[in-house]
Amino acid sequence: MSRSLHRLSAVSVTGRKKPGYYADGGGLYLRVAPGGSKGWVFRFARAGKTREAGLGGCASVTLAAAREAAQKCRQLVASGLDPIDVRRAEDEAQRLAASRATTFEAFANSYMTAHEPAWRNAKHAAQWRSTMKAYVYPVMGAVAVGDVTTEHVLKVLSPIWAVKPETASRVRGRIESILDAARASGLRGGENPARWRGHLDHLLPAKSKVRRVKHHPALAFAEIPQFMTNLRQLTGVSARALEFLILTATRTNEALGASFVEIEADCSLWTIPAERMKGGRAHRVPLSERAVAIVREMAEVKQNELLFPGAKPGRPLSQMAMLMLLRRMGCAHVTVHGFRSTFRDWAAEHTQFPNEVCEMALAHVVDDETEAAYRRGDLFERRRKLMAAWERYCSSEIAGSAGNGGHQFRQDRQRRQDSALGGVADFKGKPLVVGQPR
Repeated sequence: MSRSLHRLSAVSVTGRKKPGYYADGGGLYLRVAPGGSKGWVFRFARAGKTREAGLGGCASVTLAAAREAAQKCRQLVASGLDPIDVRRAEDEAQRLAASRATTFEAFANSYMTAHEPAWRNAKHAAQWRSTMKAYVYPVMGAVAVGDVTTEHVLKVLSPIWAVKPETASRVRGRIESILDAARASGLRGGENPARWRGHLDHLLPAKSKVRRVKHHPALAFAEIPQFMTNLRQLTGVSARALEFLILTATRTNEALGASFVEIEADCSLWTIPAERMKGGRAHRVPLSERAVAIVREMAEVKQNELLFPGAKPGRPLSQMAMLMLLRRMGCAHVTVHGFRSTFRDWAAEHTQFPNEVCEMALAHVVDDETEAAYRRGDLFERRRKLMAAWERYCSSEIAGSAGNGGHQFRQDRQRRQDSALGGVADFKGKPLVVGQPR
């Protein structure tokens, strides 16, 4: 017995330097790797093949502990069991025990806390938490994260899939992300029950087929020239902010959050940083002549770095200010965001600018991977011509106010210019460093 077992000693284990296997007996070996690291392994035969079960490194497992582990492995082999398979089953049981001790709500909260710093803004984080609280937690918040099934997910989604398709789609995506993280953390196994492609798409109708998406009410582009005439006659920060938003075709938060430091010294270029963009990518906006004039006008009354400051110190103009302005102008039936649709309709029906130029002007994210791969630039110079043409159209009622004949002539000339994708003059006003007080 003494010659077949316990061949090694603590001193000999320390002294072994040459790479190789050193037998202690009974299938236990000290393995010295080429790099010098040492560990314990148990070698045994299974179905005519030699297998090797790792028992831990020498730094953490003593010789005595390794012998004890090897003894357990010999007992398993004698009983017809595979020590490696047994250990995997034990690890899986521990994982399942941990997953049952962690509820979906607890894991979701930890997931959101971990990812919140990377989200665009506080509003985005609030939407995650509010949808979890309103739709998900009442159904499966107390369910162990490892036990969430397709049935649970459908129970969450089915009541809102037809009546709130956009919300339901976002909730599904959020559940999928949380369950993916749970699997990466070792708390789940198998496929994700919230996966859409190849799974839920067979159980729920496509979002696009549930009902037509309700678009933001928008002003017809034929009414824009007269609307802009009326708007330009109004004074105040909200009027200039709305006019700037329309001329740049940007989103409400993007326009209201604009700062002088985002605008180039000559006022011809506005760069919106990635953290303020819906798509998470910086967006360069070419400013037309009238948009430049608005920047200069706001610089004359500059209060802080915000282009359109609100009533509260350090805060931008509120969205409600522009909505109230629309009501006073008799346009309560349209939304501020709807002016982006107005711009897109005008570009499609009134010009020959390519679709990709118009979509890039709106900073739309390209879903198609092939199209996105080819669209590497931002088509800036072509977008500059597009935005100049949009300004000419918005100003056509103002330009033709001296007489209808002059208005019609200008409309016809503008249409020819827009079709040729040219005829855009660069702004040549006096440069102004907008980041400094006048």
